[in-house]
Amino acid sequence: MLTYNDIIKEDDQKLRERSIDVAIPLTEADLKLLKDMNEYLINGYDKEKADALGIRPGVGLSAVQLGILKKIIVILAFDEKGRKFHYGIINPKIISQSEETVYLSSGEGCLSVDREVAGLVHRSRRIKVRGYLYDFQSKSLNQTVSNLQDYLAIVFQHEYDHLNGILFIDRIDKFNPFFIPENSNPIVFEEEESEE
Repeated sequence: MLTYNDIIKEDDQKLRERSIDVAIPLTEADLKLLKDMNEYLINGYDKEKADALGIRPGVGLSAVQLGILKKIIVILAFDEKGRKFHYGIINPKIISQSEETVYLSSGEGCLSVDREVAGLVHRSRRIKVRGYLYDFQSKSLNQTVSNLQDYLAIVFQHEYDHLNGILFIDRIDKFNPFFIPENSNPIVFEEEESEE
């Protein structure tokens, strides 16, 4: 079972390397890696279990964050309307993206960056992604093209960057970390709207 200690941190050079494609069908080792990554994210949603196991919660995890340079990511996140997105994604590729961007007002965080980092990350609002989706419920792997937008697009692009040796801190404007371009808007979660 993975714990937070298994996740490599920003000073590890592997996080700056490019990951390689994974053979399909998946080997037993790659399938186990996918399931272990998934288990980590699931355990992070259970506060008692996370505290007991030493898990820092997250909404996404890439294999490189475990020191394994393979194009495998797992996302377990709820979008701004509360809808669940929960898949393993193998050999993902962004095939198109919007010029319009979005950002998280609170900034981004990362399991591999164990510190607060001030600044905004602007990412494409809509993306089209090709890859193999692994459904943890049906245990099936299917090649697919998916359209993601807003918060889920942010989560995906964050993990996708990991596969290319990029950390979110690289995307913060060094001279004006809170700069907001004209074509960028904040993500608003439904509960935030209802509080106003």
